[in-house]
Amino acid sequence: MTFPVQRESDKHEPNFKKMEIPPAPISSCSKEHQRIYKEWFDIADSDGDGRITGNDATKFFAMSKLSRQELKQVWGLADSKRQGFLDFAGFVTAMQLVSLAQAGHELTSNILKNGAHMENIEPPSMEGLDAFATKNKGSTTNSEPAVNGCAQSQTLSSAHWFTSKSSKTPASSVTSIIDGLKRLYIEKLKPLEVTYRFNDFESPLLTNSDFDAKPMVMLLGQYSTGKTTFIKHLLRCDYPGAHIGPEPTTDRFVVVMSGPDERSIPGNTIAVHADMPFSGLTTFGGAFLSKFECSQMPHPLLDQITFVDTPGVLSGEKQRTQRSYDFTGVISWFAAKCDLILLLFDPHKLDISDEFKRVISSLRGNDDKIRVVLNKADQVDTQQLMRVYGALMWSLGKVLNTPEVVRVYIGSFNDKPINEAVVGEIGRELFEKEQDDLLMDLINIPKKACDRRINEFVKRARAAKIHAYIISHLKKEMPSMMGKAKAQQRLIDNLEDEFAKVQREFHLPAGDFPNVEHFREVLNGYSIDKFEKLKPKMIQAVDDMLAYEIPELLKNFKNPYE
Repeated sequence: MTFPVQRESDKHEPNFKKMEIPPAPISSCSKEHQRIYKEWFDIADSDGDGRITGNDATKFFAMSKLSRQELKQVWGLADSKRQGFLDFAGFVTAMQLVSLAQAGHELTSNILKNGAHMENIEPPSMEGLDAFATKNKGSTTNSEPAVNGCAQSQTLSSAHWFTSKSSKTPASSVTSIIDGLKRLYIEKLKPLEVTYRFNDFESPLLTNSDFDAKPMVMLLGQYSTGKTTFIKHLLRCDYPGAHIGPEPTTDRFVVVMSGPDERSIPGNTIAVHADMPFSGLTTFGGAFLSKFECSQMPHPLLDQITFVDTPGVLSGEKQRTQRSYDFTGVISWFAAKCDLILLLFDPHKLDISDEFKRVISSLRGNDDKIRVVLNKADQVDTQQLMRVYGALMWSLGKVLNTPEVVRVYIGSFNDKPINEAVVGEIGRELFEKEQDDLLMDLINIPKKACDRRINEFVKRARAAKIHAYIISHLKKEMPSMMGKAKAQQRLIDNLEDEFAKVQREFHLPAGDFPNVEHFREVLNGYSIDKFEKLKPKMIQAVDDMLAYEIPELLKNFKNPYE
């Protein structure tokens, strides 16, 4: 799978040719080979759930008579997203790699990018296949018909976890790390969140689509810094609803994602769509949903990544008071969901307005996702660029309030060739290297998606546990009989001191505590006396999940040949 062929104007930017996603193997083999692979896939799939797990793979791939080291490489390349299983497309890739290994080819990550190697390659030699098929016949005849390489039964069981009243899911139904996280969430973390109303204070309860969603990249910046142009540049084409101009053109949040055809979907429709991870946005009300839309189109890049284009941040107090929805709250919600956050700056717009400062502050806790892009950098010469870069770093240091330097990429992300007359040959080479580095960051997002899911899940579990400690502490401080109203007001007014007490009592890191002002604002709408007391068993269940069950999950779904 590669990007569309570059236009004549793109020849000035050869670096973007490097941004490729490994090709989809199914399209590079004949229908006859697909039929053979489908039969083999059904044989190897012992559970009939549309997935080849590590145990299935070790049994089936052994018939290829390749060495353990070669099979380790096959699995590593086929399971590039580290899901812990192979769907039909991944299985086809694995079989093609087995054929190449049997023919004496060296297996490297570059081999998947070479379409010539992958076209019309014959299926591998598998010794004892008939006997293996007979042995596994009983377990495959009852399997559901697969749809796009994934059995319907798996989808139904996955959805069942989020609708059934039963809190237990058999461990045998877990066939990947993502499935395991879903099970742990339902059985261990969700009860804690519901008991202490974590969804009201911090983040809405997770749904099936939150775990299965594609990685997301959010673009933030002041108006006319090139956010929409940046997305268009990566796609090499316009997307539905895109409008570019020097004035503030994007007045809404636009999610650019893969779809069967080109269309724009209104925000109210997206928010209730079960297959999309945006149901939590309903908490921001109809005023926000009217400023939210989804832009769908078929595109190979969007099959891997979803982009979030945001309204340009303007200066002035009116932007805070005249917005009809909680702008920074929406940004914070997307920041928690995204895998990468790009802050775009223009050399002529380095001033960080009050609202932009609040927006950047709302990204707290997601610092590892933030990258800064100094866009349109070819509009100033080398000397000016040096001073602009220094001014930008100084401004960011004041806002981010951290001694660590944020990674800043310098470039000009649009369809025009780099203005070499202004920046010179040295500037052009610098821009190309910087663009390559940023593109490598984007390329690696799908590969790291599973690791990011685990990271976000652990962060959420830690936040939910601290939230439970805070709520139960406030409940304990309330009187049993008289003076409840005064006691509640005192606790709310002195919330920082109460946070400090919780931190000292349970030896918790201060950096993991929620924002005091936001917590106070939400707490004003509740009666503290109605909250639950501390339930040590729930806390212990989450601690055990973090200490034992998640590491065990990662251990079970490593490369089965390691």
